[in-house]
Amino acid sequence: MTNPVNPRLREGSPYPRGATWDGKGVNFSLFSAHASRVEVCLFDEHGEKEVERITLPEYTDQIFHGWIADVRPGQFYGYRVYGPYEPESGHRFNPNKLLLDPYARAHMGDLKWDDALFGYTIGHRDADLSFDTRDSAPFVPKCVVIDPNFDWRGQSGRNPLPWDQTVIYETHVKGYTKKHPHVPEGLRGTYAGMAVREVLEYIKSLGVTSIEFLPVHSFISDEYLLKKGLRNYWGYNTIGFFAPDPGYASDRAQSLREFKEMVSQIHDVGLEVILDVVYNHTAEGNELGPTLSFRGIDNASYYRLVADKPRYYVNDTGTGNTVNLSHRRVIQMVTDSLRYWADEMHVDGFRFDLGTILAREPNGFDNQSGFLKACSQDPTLETVKMIAEPWDCGPGGYQVGAFPPGWAEWNDRFRDDVREYWKGTQLASRLSPRLLGSPDLFDHQGRKPWSCVNFITAHDGFTLNDCVSYNDKHNDANGEGNRDGASDNNSSNYGVEGPTEDPRIIGIRERQMRNMLATLLFSQGTPMLLAGDEFGRTQLGNNNAYCQDNDISWIDWSMPERNGSLVRFVSRLTALRRQFPILRRGRFLTEAYNSELDIKELTWVNATGHEMAIGDWDVTRCLGLMLDGRARRTGIMKRGEDATLLLVFNSWHEDVQFVLPSVAEQHWRLLLDTNMAHQEKGDERLFPACTSYPAVGRSVLLFDLVAG
Repeated sequence: MTNPVNPRLREGSPYPRGATWDGKGVNFSLFSAHASRVEVCLFDEHGEKEVERITLPEYTDQIFHGWIADVRPGQFYGYRVYGPYEPESGHRFNPNKLLLDPYARAHMGDLKWDDALFGYTIGHRDADLSFDTRDSAPFVPKCVVIDPNFDWRGQSGRNPLPWDQTVIYETHVKGYTKKHPHVPEGLRGTYAGMAVREVLEYIKSLGVTSIEFLPVHSFISDEYLLKKGLRNYWGYNTIGFFAPDPGYASDRAQSLREFKEMVSQIHDVGLEVILDVVYNHTAEGNELGPTLSFRGIDNASYYRLVADKPRYYVNDTGTGNTVNLSHRRVIQMVTDSLRYWADEMHVDGFRFDLGTILAREPNGFDNQSGFLKACSQDPTLETVKMIAEPWDCGPGGYQVGAFPPGWAEWNDRFRDDVREYWKGTQLASRLSPRLLGSPDLFDHQGRKPWSCVNFITAHDGFTLNDCVSYNDKHNDANGEGNRDGASDNNSSNYGVEGPTEDPRIIGIRERQMRNMLATLLFSQGTPMLLAGDEFGRTQLGNNNAYCQDNDISWIDWSMPERNGSLVRFVSRLTALRRQFPILRRGRFLTEAYNSELDIKELTWVNATGHEMAIGDWDVTRCLGLMLDGRARRTGIMKRGEDATLLLVFNSWHEDVQFVLPSVAEQHWRLLLDTNMAHQEKGDERLFPACTSYPAVGRSVLLFDLVAG
């Protein structure tokens, strides 16, 4: 007896991957190199009851595919994949587990933790070598067939901003608007909330250019966090690389459309969208984790497994598993995902979490890895901003400065050296290369200063306020006995741990925040500002708030009113950065004398107003940097026509009388002094060359050169 042929089923096509609606039906396409059969499961309009199960009829180039008539957008679906359950050989197929489509454009529903989610039987004496027969469908989110049409209201797509004009603002979709008074209650914490005009106009007013969102790819919260009343707030636990997380949508059924609308509104005010993306691991964890998608589709292809013990996972990420970016189909999935977000969602750039993973081959880190080569030749990806977090916990994991040309990288050396300098535990010699875009790390192979992404703070670690308010981390709310998070933060409380009413300590803290912000915005390279630092946001000393979906992490919007002077100060810094191109040169400046142009592009100056001597570097804590505006802008040997600037950085706790360098018949105009909490354009004063100016203990000065 033969099985009846489904009259709605046709062979379909292996391309494109995922579920693609053509107006008459849907083509389903799924890669698996080791499966024997794939079934697509269709669910009712609530995503609860499985109403049909259809075997994909064709297998082409390791891709299962089939076309089903009359399936339309809004259809809930998932896969069941058949094959060997042989964990000791790296295979974990279990058709009792409903699997998410790696290429699904939308998810619906929440993961409900249950023992049925696991491919093995929890509590069995054979652990993950056992086989579980329970159906997981009632407990997993469902994939959704989507209609890709969207009216971008005449927007042509991305309009890339030059790197030398870029100022990044890192934030969280939910936390930024959860308490925002101008966001309607029902939209707070959502994509639609971020699109509210007052929110975007405030961000624009700061002078930043690009909003970098913490992960928005569909993710899940770990079971152990939920049991403690916590959740994965940051979102570094991805389960769907093409689907915006529905938890950030005011209308979950419209999560895709709502995300696109947010991007459209952000572009409408002239800002860019950069996404923090997590392609290094998935939410399925190690061999004891749940079977939700990749593990059950083709475990041996999607994950790096221990070579001589493929039951176990390589754990270079510290999260239990590592995505196998050496496999051609996995590289294809990641690059397809990136192109989708750039082309279809109009995203302007990506920041790659634990980016070293993406360039690691079986023999270690390789900046000519298959993935990096695939990106470098891709006509779409070469036009978007690509930013690596250039480290992970694997062997040879720290690779700052080692990514190939075209990539930018987070520079934690900038963070550490700047914090230590202002804390008073480091000499100016450590600060000097950081001010110049860290040429010791990035000036090679034609890379530009913008390759160096400078930051003082980021989502991971202390906020700026907490850097000057706490000596130690205070992570008790995380439920791990304060053992999590970094213990060495290069921070100082200046006399009292946490909040204080002491005006002297408050004054030092506020000035130190201004000092670090000024150092960030006046340094060569690409600056990144953590949202809320512009008004002194605090996490009460928690430096690892990954699980704090509450007031610890949410932005307190009463603070900008209380600390309005700091907000205005940040806007002043970004305005000065825009005004003076010498602060954001497209090429590395050098202190070598240029005989052809008869200039030195930069000069290091001591407090006497003279050029730094070799011996000065071993003792000085007060440093001057003169940037000659005549420095050539490009490789063409032609003098520039920008203003000449003098920057002074005094980390010494006492005042220093700094002699302004001698320049014939010209004056120095004071543009900024971080000792002054309130400064506006027009408050500038003129000082003759060779006169001294009091650089107050722990302060930054900025002068420009004007005709006498």
